[in-house]
Amino acid sequence: MDVQQFAVIGMGRFGSSLAKELMKLGHQVLGIDKDEEIIDELSSEMTHAVVADAADEEVLRSLGIRNFDCVIVAIGDDIQTSILISIQVKELGVKKVVAKALSELHGRVLERLGVDRVIYPERDMGIRVAHHLVSPNLLDYIELSQDYTIAELSVPKCLHGLKLKELDPRAKYGCSIVALNKPGGIIIAPSAEDTLAEKDIMVMIGTNRQIEAFEERLLV
Repeated sequence: MDVQQFAVIGMGRFGSSLAKELMKLGHQVLGIDKDEEIIDELSSEMTHAVVADAADEEVLRSLGIRNFDCVIVAIGDDIQTSILISIQVKELGVKKVVAKALSELHGRVLERLGVDRVIYPERDMGIRVAHHLVSPNLLDYIELSQDYTIAELSVPKCLHGLKLKELDPRAKYGCSIVALNKPGGIIIAPSAEDTLAEKDIMVMIGTNRQIEAFEERLLV
């Protein structure tokens, strides 16, 4: 898995949980917040953490924000500041901008500004979003325990037409496909003879490491 560079602006509960999970997944994270106490607390858990006012365009320039693969605007409770920062980050040429919305109306405004993805915290936990950001084939992610995960993965073109017995993820990676969601319906406990088609959805269970290994080797 390629290491990506993320900047998280706003290190409240949502922003900090997302940033920590991105770090756990092996990526580089710059945490930005105006609160010095928060940054002091989190500095050892991020690649870099800075006290800065991200609403100031010159500050964003000085941080080299346009060089990051993805910027997450996770401002807590100030819609105006969230919108202002989102506009500036887009104008500075960041490849992917994700923003937290505090309401449906706020979300619609962010979408019209060209934000690539709008997140509603009540529907999207920070940990789940972190996994989505670094894995293009991951559609959903549920942590069953500290080690075990259920993940929904979209079947990529490279696996189209393959029978499950040929893929055999249990023998090769330790994780199992427990269901296949196809246009005609869901197949629970698919057999070794069932065939994958591009954009089918595989429901997998395994440890975090097993599913990551499966993604890295086959879903590239």
